[in-house]
Amino acid sequence: MHISILSFDAFNELDSLIALGILNRIQTPGWRVTIAAPTAQVTSMNGVTMHRHISLSEASQADAVIVGSGMKTRDIIQDPEIMSQLQLDPSRQLIGAQCSGALILARLGLLSNIPACTDLTTKPWVQEAGVEVLNQAFFAQDSIATAGGCLASQYLAFWLIARLQGTEAAKEAMHYVAPVGEKEAYVQRAMNNIVNYLPDNTDV
Repeated sequence: MHISILSFDAFNELDSLIALGILNRIQTPGWRVTIAAPTAQVTSMNGVTMHRHISLSEASQADAVIVGSGMKTRDIIQDPEIMSQLQLDPSRQLIGAQCSGALILARLGLLSNIPACTDLTTKPWVQEAGVEVLNQAFFAQDSIATAGGCLASQYLAFWLIARLQGTEAAKEAMHYVAPVGEKEAYVQRAMNNIVNYLPDNTDV
């Protein structure tokens, strides 16, 4: 099972790395989490340089993809060379977008008739793309999910684990990373945010 997190130049560390950390709590054999980028290295909005594991084209073959956020997303969607590498397909992949990542899903035509969550700065741009923006942290429909606000990246990770490994595995991963003395509250909040967006056959 391969999950890839797409990160571009000027990426938001919280959006990419919180999800990376939570997803890597799963120790199931064959479970693989990667960072994908258009170049060998990308530098975050705060000057942190990160090496990618795989290319964007390779990420398009993953079982699940999170499209990360950053300060240059509006430039990215205007770059045909980058966008042409993103061959995402909700019929065979779980796809999540964090904050301005919703702009990329909209440009790819993946949010047609699907409302989305995003951050407050990106909200008007997503609306300009013809997508209804919800005033909440997380929303999913079928195999596409969006999250709004940096710390909502935990909900994308929780949703992916719940879909791929079951909710008990998601709860264990969240429990591991949550603050001491607040673990049960964090787990319950995450569950409350995603439970209504799980298929009926998910092990809850």
